[in-house]
Amino acid sequence: MGEGQPFIGSEALAKGVVNRHELRRYYRAVMPNIYLDQRAEPSLRDRSRAAWLWSRRQGVVSGLAASDLHGSRWVDDDVPVELIYSNARAPQGVVTRDDLLLEEEIQRLNGLPVTTPERTAFDLGRRDRIGRAVERLDALARATDFKASAVAELADEHRRARGLRQLEKALDLVDAGAESPRETALRLLLIGAGYPRPQTQIPVLSPDGNRQYYLDMGWEELMLAVEYDGDHHRVDRTGFAYEIERAEDISAVGYLVVRVAARHRRADILRRVGRAWDARTR
Repeated sequence: MGEGQPFIGSEALAKGVVNRHELRRYYRAVMPNIYLDQRAEPSLRDRSRAAWLWSRRQGVVSGLAASDLHGSRWVDDDVPVELIYSNARAPQGVVTRDDLLLEEEIQRLNGLPVTTPERTAFDLGRRDRIGRAVERLDALARATDFKASAVAELADEHRRARGLRQLEKALDLVDAGAESPRETALRLLLIGAGYPRPQTQIPVLSPDGNRQYYLDMGWEELMLAVEYDGDHHRVDRTGFAYEIERAEDISAVGYLVVRVAARHRRADILRRVGRAWDARTR
């Protein structure tokens, strides 16, 4: 029973760590027989540990919860915790899957059994729509640098699993250079429109050679880039000033940049990119 961590109520009572009065007063059940300090708002990692304890320490954390434990960004705290575990009667907020899981597809992270990055990618790539799957794989690749070839080899051991065709397509589209789901979606939009696959994180030196920048995506040979602008550029004064200087430097060395924001419609994005493409390829 670590401080601030979920624990099994019956175990804590049996060991004398808490009494029944303390258990009722200071803790709350987040899952059957699994308790947490009532003042704490459980994170996804807290809920992952709680789900594992609920499984009598037999389940293996998988899916998005495993991706979060591997360090992926952009995983919401309220997503269901997926466990590879045979009990189908899971509590609210937990999804159990009675899937084949090989010993080499499991590792320990912070004391929890978790699917390896390759097995996590195998699961994420097969589920949901392909765009969402690639977004999740991009984030996992950025966090772990898993190799698509290793995931494909793992898939050979699970030839009866569902979603293998989508997994193959998703792995072909993975790019660890994406820094957000929006960037992934933008890259997939360009690929889907027939453009050559854009390079990500293109390095660019300032005219004086003293500063280096990285462009979200584009075609280095054409000196054409497409960048997604998040709202943080406009609310952070220091960042806003930096972005002005950065944009001037990138333009000065000859790059044409199409800037995209969340409010832009797909058709408008493609129209603007098409116009820039024509300007560079005439």
